[in-house]
Amino acid sequence: MSPHSSKTKHSESGVARLCGSATSGFLELMIFHPIDTVAKRLMSNQTRLFAPGKPLSAGWAATNTAIFKDASNAAPLKKYASLFPGLGFAAGYKIMQRVYKFGGQPFVNEFLIRYYKTKFDAVFGEKTGKTMMHATAGSFVGVGEIALLPLDLLKIKRQTNPEAFRGRGVFKIVTDEGFQGLYRGALWTAARNAPGSFALFGGSAVVKEWIFHLDDYGKATFFQNFCASIGGSVASITVAAPLDVVKTRIQNRNFDSPEGGVSIIRNMIRHEGLGAFFKGLLPKLLVVGPKLVFSFTVAQQLIPMFHNKFEEVGLTHVGNTSKSHSA
Repeated sequence: MSPHSSKTKHSESGVARLCGSATSGFLELMIFHPIDTVAKRLMSNQTRLFAPGKPLSAGWAATNTAIFKDASNAAPLKKYASLFPGLGFAAGYKIMQRVYKFGGQPFVNEFLIRYYKTKFDAVFGEKTGKTMMHATAGSFVGVGEIALLPLDLLKIKRQTNPEAFRGRGVFKIVTDEGFQGLYRGALWTAARNAPGSFALFGGSAVVKEWIFHLDDYGKATFFQNFCASIGGSVASITVAAPLDVVKTRIQNRNFDSPEGGVSIIRNMIRHEGLGAFFKGLLPKLLVVGPKLVFSFTVAQQLIPMFHNKFEEVGLTHVGNTSKSHSA
């Protein structure tokens, strides 16, 4: 999603991409973290909030408890503050994730262009091949994102199951749980990220290529980038939703009582119905979509700005570069 060139040199330096994407991740976190907590808690809830035969007020009361937990009867400001558990983990995870995803996908896409462009063009045609390379690069980056899983796991537990931290600090948890505990749900996360990131970058490229007919994605206007990000975000969230619910429930369990993905799926179907796989989808569409649009726009604005400023002060020297093509 960040700018990248079709040649070996980049239109923006690596340090500019780092600063721009990290800043976008930080701003995204501060604005959207509370709503992300709401979505995670709704996905983790395993009871019917609005049960047949019960009054609507009971459903809203159950929803209030599911979202705010111990602060459900507190004052508004305290209820709002309760939506910020795990902010430290969220900060580390979100900023690293945005740097990795915004900065990593262009490098993978450049690799595919350099070595596999003719093969993609032969199979899909030039226009569709270009879109497929963007989507495939996103999918590869999405799978690699499991390296950040421990931070994501700790963030989700703090958001949805703070009891898992009682009496134990972070270092104690890391020592006790080890590699296996901190990477619990890694395969399910990869299974979610691969199609999700494919749809994110592919959906964005489809909008730019087939709706706006852009030859150079770097020439997209603000409105075109905005529409492309919406298309990619909605596609990504919807495609990944069922596995995202499974992943979240794997990760929010107590450390001493893990549950496998197959068991979770079986229990969800038996006790909650198929609709359970899309729990929290509406909040995620309302949150993750705007988050991606926001962070995409901020990154696109800040990366060139940092690049120009760094060149002015002599921090980076990129030289002659080709035009960029953003996903």
